[in-house]
Amino acid sequence: MGSEENPRDSSLWLQPLISIMDSDPPFHKAYKTLFDKTADKATANRINSNSNNKDHEDMLQLVIVKECDLPLIDLRRLELGEREREECKSEIARASQEWGFFQVVNHGVSGRLLQKMKIEQEKVFKQSFDKKSQEDKHLNFSAGSYRWGTPSATCLRQLAWSEAFHIPLKDISTSSAAGLDYNLSSTMEQFATTVSSLALNLAEILAEKLGHKSTFFQANCLPSTCYLRLNRYPPCPIPSEVYGLMPHTDSDFLTILHQDQVGGLQLVKDGRWIAVKPNPAALIINIGDLFQAWSNNVYKSVQHRVVTNLAVERFSTAYFLCPSYETVIQSCREPSVYRKFSFGEYRRQVQEDVKMLGSKIGLPRFVV
Repeated sequence: MGSEENPRDSSLWLQPLISIMDSDPPFHKAYKTLFDKTADKATANRINSNSNNKDHEDMLQLVIVKECDLPLIDLRRLELGEREREECKSEIARASQEWGFFQVVNHGVSGRLLQKMKIEQEKVFKQSFDKKSQEDKHLNFSAGSYRWGTPSATCLRQLAWSEAFHIPLKDISTSSAAGLDYNLSSTMEQFATTVSSLALNLAEILAEKLGHKSTFFQANCLPSTCYLRLNRYPPCPIPSEVYGLMPHTDSDFLTILHQDQVGGLQLVKDGRWIAVKPNPAALIINIGDLFQAWSNNVYKSVQHRVVTNLAVERFSTAYFLCPSYETVIQSCREPSVYRKFSFGEYRRQVQEDVKMLGSKIGLPRFVV
């Protein structure tokens, strides 16, 4: 059969590729200067190197990071007898002290809802880049909800090869009124409602284990102050050069994350980077800067990052337990490691540091 008679030889087979390219952010175009700078540096290194100099070669190699399981906690034990309940609470506190990360199962978020969230998330990210960029017009999200790359990046190592919708919870309940698909808005609302309850429960347990049966989190971390973030990490042609998200700590009290099975999340443990092994049944919990400050360094907000993948896209959904900008963060113990500060002050300092220095400084700025 001649090629002109083969329908698969038409441009139809290109459509999936064209569609993907149409939906991806224009990283190469927007950050051409950074790519050119890296290419020039690589050329110079090759010219200046000899057969025994492997500095540049080593720089480009992916560091082998050991994959491991996070502490796994079955939250069903909170509904059992006193002994089981207290042991479960102690495990949550111990993981927050020693790891700053842990994972939970039997967390109250059904597998069906998690799968539905991923399906709806994929659909919204597969829309054209132009449509996503005008999120207030086409998707009824607040202007600025859609984010990609790193505007302040001065080198490829500061560039985030990712795109995200960062959505205040208060926007979700009204988002189906116009422009946004009902299935997406209702799924986000179900997910946010369920994980909000989980986050507050975990925060109260952590406060209790410090000797504080506190209503602080219930009073200050409200749907009007918390956020949901839908993440997508497109395939990256240079995974050894660019992060999906560069190393950072979270600026909230707690983050609850559901990731797919692609993997890519890494964190620092005992001075080394380790890769988090995906667990389809689990949600990942990590301590944020505010909880480290509130607990007076008992609970740890640890550095973590997302590495890119050459061939496969990755999706995750994160919930951030945050107070209002006016909320004052003060240590629950004395002597305090950190001075009192408002969440708004903290955010402004982080944004200023990222703009001026290319990366976040965080809590060290607020040490007494």
